[in-house]
Amino acid sequence: MSPRQHRSDPAKLSSSIGWVYVLPAIVVLGVVGLVPLVTVVNYSLFEIFTLESRYWVAAEWYEALVTAPRFWASFGRSALFSLLVLSLQIPLGIALALSIPRRRVWAGLTLAVLSLPLLVPWNMIPSLWLSLLSADTGILGQFLGHYGWTAAWKGSATLTWIVILAMDTWHWTSLVVILSYSALSTIPAPLYQAAAIDGARPWQVFRHIQLPRLRHVLLMAVLLRFMDSFMIYTEAFPINAGGPNGASLFLAIDLGEEIKAFNYGPSAARSVLYFLIVLTVAWLFIKARARLDDPQAGTL
Repeated sequence: MSPRQHRSDPAKLSSSIGWVYVLPAIVVLGVVGLVPLVTVVNYSLFEIFTLESRYWVAAEWYEALVTAPRFWASFGRSALFSLLVLSLQIPLGIALALSIPRRRVWAGLTLAVLSLPLLVPWNMIPSLWLSLLSADTGILGQFLGHYGWTAAWKGSATLTWIVILAMDTWHWTSLVVILSYSALSTIPAPLYQAAAIDGARPWQVFRHIQLPRLRHVLLMAVLLRFMDSFMIYTEAFPINAGGPNGASLFLAIDLGEEIKAFNYGPSAARSVLYFLIVLTVAWLFIKARARLDDPQAGTL
């Protein structure tokens, strides 16, 4: 055995040991994630009356789905909601992160307070907001009533969207704050001192010092917030059940209606298509992050 081969053996051994630790996680993810996915894909290719009675329809459900105006209407609402969420929560999260005191004690206390909404369970958030917006007993509803807020706000598509957007922003902006602050806290103090000596303005400090450190975490924040907001269901459905007149009928809520109607084939096709949409966006974000790490990398 040559000395070169002898030196490479420890690396190979270390790689083999690493796979031993990773393999259980791969098996668990395969059982938890891959098996249900294959099952859903299988359901999407059949007309299912019962689990024992079904017949092959190939891509019929997919064809019916992509040619249905209702699907594209729901897709447009979900895309618009995600755009509004990102346009509001990302800048707001950055602004809050920049305003956090730099002293550790006050910074920790501020982050703890801002993180409280993340501790509220998803299924409790709609009930909490509906109670707050009640015209009779809700603090927020009684306060807004002096400014024209109506108790029949569920009959207004605009007010329904405002409530859902406000609720989602209250719950999830803290995630953007935490991610942004974690990146800002890694900036060395001498950079700020040098900027102050050069007479840099706050906008110049943000653009040339802070923003480069924020790029990667913001890309992750945008991806996480898009994936959650695009398929919002738990928070949005109890607010107005897709109303009024389908104005808040997002993709996930539309899927829930299919499932409640026991339309297994169409609902499975919807699930697969929604999964492919989110997977495509996630892939584009991964490519974008790779280009940030290596600007000389190849094109998408």
